[in-house]
Parts: sequence; C-alpha cells; structure tokens
Amino acid sequence: MLLIKKLRLGLHLARGMVTAAVLFPFLSQAQKDRRIRAWSRKLLKLCGMHLEVEQRSPVPEGGVMLLCNHVSWIDIFALNAWQPVRFVAKAEIRHWPLVGWLCVQTRTIFLQRERRADARRIMHYLSECLRDGDIITVFPEGTTTDGRSLLPFHANLLQAPVSTGKPVQPMCLFYTDAASGRHTVAPAYIGETSLIESIDMILKAPPMTVRLSIGEPQYPQQGQHRREFTLGAQQAVGAALQGFLPEAVLPESGSVGSRTSTLGDEEDDAAQPVRA
Repeated sequence: MLLIKKLRLGLHLARGMVTAAVLFPFLSQAQKDRRIRAWSRKLLKLCGMHLEVEQRSPVPEGGVMLLCNHVSWIDIFALNAWQPVRFVAKAEIRHWPLVGWLCVQTRTIFLQRERRADARRIMHYLSECLRDGDIITVFPEGTTTDGRSLLPFHANLLQAPVSTGKPVQPMCLFYTDAASGRHTVAPAYIGETSLIESIDMILKAPPMTVRLSIGEPQYPQQGQHRREFTLGAQQAVGAALQGFLPEAVLPESGSVGSRTSTLGDEEDDAAQPVRA
C-alpha cells in the first residue's frame, strides 16, 4: 500500500513538472495560480490530508507579507491549496529532486543563509515585490517545530513591510488526526528526519486535517522598529496556535529573534531560511 501511495505521489509530481514546463510559458499568472491551487489540493489528497480554512479577514490587495508557523515541507503545498503565493526558502531547496524545480516555477525566492550580502539583497528585493503587489509568505521562526510550540520570530525580513508601509498578515497551520481531531506529529519535518522519511511518515499516517487560521492584517506604524512590529505578529500567531492547542508553548513575553546574526550587530535578527 505504501509503495502504491508513493508511486501515485511521484506521478503527481511528474505531472506537475510537465505542466510547468509545457504550459506555464503560455499562461497568465492567474491561469498559473488556478493550476497551482488545483495541483496542490490533489497533492494534499494523495497525502491523506484535507484542508480547512478559518479566515477572519481577506488578504489585502497591493502587496502583503504572510507570516506563518512552520511544521513541514508540506506547509508550502497546504498554503498553495488555499491561495498560491510566493515563498522565501533556503537556497538548498532549489536542488531538491522534483520539488526544487517546481519551487522555481512558482517563483520561490531563495535565500543563502550563510551569505550576509544575500540577506541584504533579499530584503531589498522583498521590498520591490511588495511594492509590485505580490503576496509573499515567510516562515519567520527560521526552522520547523513539531507543531506544539512557536519559536521566536526573526525580525529582519520584516524590514521590507516596515520600509514600504505594507501589511503583514499572521497565519497558523495546525495538523490533526481527522478521526479524533487531536494534534498529530506525523507531518513534522524536524531534527535529522530526511525528506524521504518524512514522506513515508505522512503516507503511513491515518487521514489528517490541515487547519489554517488566517488573522487580521497588521500595518506598521510610522517610525516603528521592525522588532516591535514583529512581536505583534508573533503574538497573533501564538494566540491562533493556542486556539488550536491551549497547552502550546510560546516564546517568552517580548522575545523576538536572535542577535546571533550573519548580518552583524548593526542588522540583527538575520534571516533564517525555512527548512522546507
């Protein structure tokens, strides 16, 4: 049974590659987005997942940065099943078999975490994308968790909305067993788990529900520092996580990011690219 599921998933990934290679050059962005959404929904189905969305406010037009907690590589496809967006991801993903190529086709923004100059370049590029009206998703924890806690958000990528006056919108993903409604760690892509091991864990698990909570947009105030702005978004995501799981562990009050930065003390809270 597991082998059949993996074959179906592999065929779906291959179908996505063919679609992106053959059709995407001739499609408008709206047409691409429709195909990305449908393809992502099918991928979730093949992985035994169903998406439920609770959206308190529409996504603002004219450019917005979505901030979401991070559990797994499949987070990307769960969000694209809701609404196709651009992601900021670590540069290594570009070289993943199949998935990396698909990320390139969906305009993922790749960041080299070890290069100080690249982090600065990305911040300027994100500002341009927001001014152009893009919807950009960032996983500001900088790494994955098992879904039962929230790590302090790294603040430096939020310099882009602070500089441009564009909003951020907090979101929270939470994975549950479909039958019991209880939290499941099956999708968690953490520690030394390999991508293949993570896929196996998901395909072996009972049916799951992906719950997505979308909060109210938050706009930077005149003169507001990015750390203060980040804290407000972090608290909103934490509140949503505790709405799903009251015992979820949140960062200490006022805790944002880290000063162990590749940008140096003058530009703290270096971007920690997402694991998936």
